[in-house]
Amino acid sequence: MLLRKLRTYRSLPSEMRSLIWEAYFGLGWARILKAMPFVKIAPGLGTPMVETSSDGLNRADVLTVRNISKAILMASKFAWWESRCLVMAIAAMKMLERRGIDSTLYMGTARDKQGRMAAHAWLRSGKLIVTGADTMEQYTVVGVFGKHCSKKESGEIVYDT
Repeated sequence: MLLRKLRTYRSLPSEMRSLIWEAYFGLGWARILKAMPFVKIAPGLGTPMVETSSDGLNRADVLTVRNISKAILMASKFAWWESRCLVMAIAAMKMLERRGIDSTLYMGTARDKQGRMAAHAWLRSGKLIVTGADTMEQYTVVGVFGKHCSKKESGEIVYDT
């Protein structure tokens, strides 16, 4: 089983392998952040209650967003720490931010079948759901953080949070 996964990993293009490593370390950092009081990490997530545009991704950005989504999912399967919805969303948001791509982190709540409160987080960039798409429809949005980034012509990235 492990040998098969190793072969699959080695067959990937080098850019994808690099993204997986970046995602792996990003998940670790996001897990550390999740252990902190939310009040401390919230300012780094973007502007509260502001959504980024749901359009405007060019073809290259769409490919980048999809690859980051895949890398986060693959890396989360190998992390020995908990890497669930919020950790994945934060890690993906930071990866997109490094590339100057806007994203919005959503937090939602719902009741499970036993009536207990359940929470979920997902990340959207443009029209694409980057992480957490599997169950997002079941949750009522209670928090939104928009991360606005803009690319300058010189290649320098400006952050507008």
